[in-house]
Amino acid sequence: MNPDVEADIKDLSATLSSIEAVMDLDGLRAQVADLEEQAARPDLWDDQEKAQKVTSALSHKQGELRRVTGLRERLDDLPLLYELAEEADDADALADADNDRSKLREEIASLEVRTLLSGEYDERNALITIRAEAGGVDAADFAEMLLRMYSRWAERHGYGVEVFDTSYAEEAGIKSATFRVTAPYAYGTLSVEQGTHRLVRISPFDNQGRRQTSFAGVEVVPVVEQTDHVEIDEKDLRVDVYRSSGPGGQGVNTTDSAVRLTHIPTGIVVSCQNERSQLQNKATAMNVLQAKLLERRRQEEQAKMDALKDSGSSWGNQMRSYVLHPYQMVKDLRTEHEVGNPSAVLDGEIDDFLEAGIRWRKQSQS
Repeated sequence: MNPDVEADIKDLSATLSSIEAVMDLDGLRAQVADLEEQAARPDLWDDQEKAQKVTSALSHKQGELRRVTGLRERLDDLPLLYELAEEADDADALADADNDRSKLREEIASLEVRTLLSGEYDERNALITIRAEAGGVDAADFAEMLLRMYSRWAERHGYGVEVFDTSYAEEAGIKSATFRVTAPYAYGTLSVEQGTHRLVRISPFDNQGRRQTSFAGVEVVPVVEQTDHVEIDEKDLRVDVYRSSGPGGQGVNTTDSAVRLTHIPTGIVVSCQNERSQLQNKATAMNVLQAKLLERRRQEEQAKMDALKDSGSSWGNQMRSYVLHPYQMVKDLRTEHEVGNPSAVLDGEIDDFLEAGIRWRKQSQS
């Protein structure tokens, strides 16, 4: 075998061994066995909410175990593929082995990034709010472009997206949108997207064809669970009901079913209009409010830790630029990662940015 190939396989094996140690495969197998036992109980579906959590957790843990053991099997088979290709002097077989090695390198690097997600809430689903900021109608249009970008990213991976509330701008785009992404480690993965995004382009809304810079803010919080105990006193809430609306202000429902909650002590405002009944909308809005209060509590705790370490947090600062004119580029201002194809990025190809952001955050914390 080529010495460079042999060294590369050895390096990949060492990286995968580190991943296996972090993931604790024996512990993972024990968790799968325990969940399988719970899932096999005849009374499992007596409590539907618990049953869904058990089956979802089992599917996730089984997937993680299959992923890492499958990589190990493929990596262990790789030297034999090279050996057979060289013995047969088969150029096509050698090219196939090179291709397998390249794919393994990408998949192992991706799994390595997953092991960096060890925060308290990283495994949870993500609740994302996008808001148009400075830039008028272009900012509202940009906010809608970001909503599509994250939706397309989730779609590419087979993840679920549920939009809770959309506030449409009058001319085009959206003022804001709140939605949930349901996926393993959704919060840990997408939390690096939090901050201000900047778009530079020739404005399609300017009849003089001038270049316009606009901004949109992205907020990412973990979805709350029953164990979080975020207490909300009813007297601290103001509840407003109104009629759901669509683009251009058109009425969607003929009854006042949409609900807006204002948490008076913090000033946090959330709303929901995607359910048919006022009761359902209020329940969903309460879950969103709890998630935002939980994140506020986490940030306050993090601020105390940062003060002790004398290192401020950069969340909320400008973090990525999308330039469509006079050249084509998307650049992350924290990691320096950049690509020259904004169309692909805005169509959901953001995995490289997410991985770079996760690695950057881990380095910043160490």
